[in-house]
Amino acid sequence: MNKHLPILDWLPKYQRKYLSTDILAGITVGVMVIPQGMAYGMLAGLPPIYGLYATLIPMIVYVLFGTSRQLVVGPTAMVCILMASGVGPLAEAGSVEYISLVLLLSFLVGCLQFAFGLFRLGFFINFLSHPVLSGFISAAAIIIVISQINNLIGVTATHEGLTYIEKIKTFFSNFTRVDIPTLSIGLLGLATILGVKKWNKRIPAPLLVVLGSIGFLYKYNLALPSISIIGDIPKGLPSIYLPAINLENINALLPTIFTITLVGILESIAIAKVMQAKNKDYEIIPNQELKALGIANIIGSFFQAFPTAGSFSRTAVNDELGAKSGIAALVAAMVVLLTLLFLTPLFYYLPKAILAAIIIAAVVRLIDIKEAMFLWKSDRTDFYMLLITFLATLFIGIEQGILIGVFLTILMLLYKSTKPPITIFGRIPETTHYKNIESSEELIIRKDILIIRPDTSLFFANITAFKERLLQAKKEKGLALKLILFKADAISDLDSSATHVFRDLLKECKQEGIHFYFVGLSKSLYATLKNSNTLILLGGNFLFEGEQEAIDYFDLQMAKEAWRKKKLENNIED
Repeated sequence: MNKHLPILDWLPKYQRKYLSTDILAGITVGVMVIPQGMAYGMLAGLPPIYGLYATLIPMIVYVLFGTSRQLVVGPTAMVCILMASGVGPLAEAGSVEYISLVLLLSFLVGCLQFAFGLFRLGFFINFLSHPVLSGFISAAAIIIVISQINNLIGVTATHEGLTYIEKIKTFFSNFTRVDIPTLSIGLLGLATILGVKKWNKRIPAPLLVVLGSIGFLYKYNLALPSISIIGDIPKGLPSIYLPAINLENINALLPTIFTITLVGILESIAIAKVMQAKNKDYEIIPNQELKALGIANIIGSFFQAFPTAGSFSRTAVNDELGAKSGIAALVAAMVVLLTLLFLTPLFYYLPKAILAAIIIAAVVRLIDIKEAMFLWKSDRTDFYMLLITFLATLFIGIEQGILIGVFLTILMLLYKSTKPPITIFGRIPETTHYKNIESSEELIIRKDILIIRPDTSLFFANITAFKERLLQAKKEKGLALKLILFKADAISDLDSSATHVFRDLLKECKQEGIHFYFVGLSKSLYATLKNSNTLILLGGNFLFEGEQEAIDYFDLQMAKEAWRKKKLENNIED
């Protein structure tokens, strides 16, 4: 039970000295998540109250099943924009049909995440490389900002079916219709959030802005009728809802299901690992994390919660305030619970521009220009992967962008697997140690000896490239080459294709009178070569522990051969 319900493991060991910091962190996160949750509900194309629904149940469920002590699960900007992008073309945002599709999406995302954990498929997320993820997140952040511009400036305009370039054009064409009071309160809120965050991250800036704007509109709403407000928010807990399973809807949602599943897993696992590395007093179990996320989304969908994931901002605040266990998240959930039961009427006068400001402030930091500049200087291939993913996400679509990124990662992985890293060695002067000839040191490189090592296992995809490199090195040595010293310490396996190539190489070396020795050959590799009748092509000693041992033996054999040759010549003369 402890394995499947980690709370049963850590709760009995809970130390009371952590209670005060856990409660403080929980209250702060709870206060912080209320405006954020409502803003993300709006970003997802839903009434703001759904953002609080998505905060409550998933947060509690994750505490029961998750292995991270600091991770806070709930609405995130990335998941919300993916949701709006995927469900938006299928139904009008905010409609009954739209809400039904979102809750079905939440259920199916949870099922897929749980299946990933159950069948130990967490490795699949490794196909999203860091450059691809950085490009995707930066583009998605820009898309999120663009989606909130109209709310920030007080312009009512539909963006359905428009590309992001067309959305930008629409914004500039509507610039003359900007509502100055709305823009003013939105920019003031945005500047306040960014300023307070820069000064002290622990202060719940979004809540301060929300309360200030509500107070201002409560007093002056009659004088400023153009400022759009949230209005009535349902009071009370979410009712139980069973998602309607419809094969046609499932088929239409499939790309969004897979994209949100992958992004949600990536966000959550990455944040959980960062927190574990910082605290070091517990273990993160990736497959259990996937199950926990899946169960949180499945149960959440029954209580009208849209798909959720680990939140970086709320988790960071939780950790900074000293949270040591899931108690903090449970306290945060209690704050949301009390808000749903008693405090929702207070948000009647909340301006939509303030919610837009909260969203923009949360995602603008995700636009990672520094990473692009770093890759431009250090790794152009990774830079182009980032750039292609960024442009594809921005101009083709969010789901298409992430899929193109995954395709690029797999393509690059396949390409690199056909180009094995290969090292050729020379001897460090006045020592018996050998080093890569491409190092800056002056090395002793004998013309009659080639010391070569593939720095990865050899198989059908890369054995041809290795053979070509070895033949090139042979050609560079010319007729002087008498020994190929093959360092096998980096090889764990050879497949049948690689074994056939080795047999051909050994036959060629034998015909040319070139000795072939192995250094650091493992037992399993020896068995593979022996069972394939490859080693019978070698005569005498050919297995050695180190380079110098092999070279000393070679020099001795060469000296003996020279002596025998000289003796034979002398006998002929006599």
